[in-house]
Amino acid sequence: MQRARCYLLGESAVVLELEPPVSLESQQRIWGLTQRLMEAPGVLDVIPGMNNITVVLREPQSLALDGIERIQRWWEESEAIVPESRHIEIPVIYGGSCGPDLQDVAKHCGLSPAQVVEQHSSVEYIVYFLGFQPGFAYLGGLAPSLETPRRAEPRLIVPAGSVGIGGSQTGIYPLSTPGGWQIIGQTSVRLFNPADEMPTLLTPGDTVRFVPQKEGVC
Repeated sequence: MQRARCYLLGESAVVLELEPPVSLESQQRIWGLTQRLMEAPGVLDVIPGMNNITVVLREPQSLALDGIERIQRWWEESEAIVPESRHIEIPVIYGGSCGPDLQDVAKHCGLSPAQVVEQHSSVEYIVYFLGFQPGFAYLGGLAPSLETPRRAEPRLIVPAGSVGIGGSQTGIYPLSTPGGWQIIGQTSVRLFNPADEMPTLLTPGDTVRFVPQKEGVC
């Protein structure tokens, strides 16, 4: 079992953080612990992350120390759960004006742009958690051969639907925002719509596959 440590975050939250590495099994256990904590009466909110979980307490002044002990114990007792998941295909136009960093990623990785596209689109990714933006899914499963550092100078605006690589992860920007990931393509799929009953397209546990499109407008 991975070792974990608990600590206070600000005045109202407790964080449980796992030692590396990140693994699907540990993430599944985090999902299980999230479910259990959501039902605890002293908990206001639970925010699962990558190899960590943040718990916001209703009465932090009286519950903080007890919360640390309880969360640590519940982690040791927790079991991995595999939530009901969906398989979602995301059409992507790679390169050109849709993927302005594709050439740079290829050069960094010692591959051709076509090889980057082939490797990026041949993997079934798993949604580990949502964060950064509403609907932004952190995907596990990027091939080590495609790992590329973030841009030295982030862009002031990254268009919604941009597909990027940042270090050992890949993901899709749901909204236009500043960002430093290497943009290799773009999708027309909408990942976040606050008017929908389920506002985010992707949820933890879903599997994602990118499907290259030969034509389209960014």
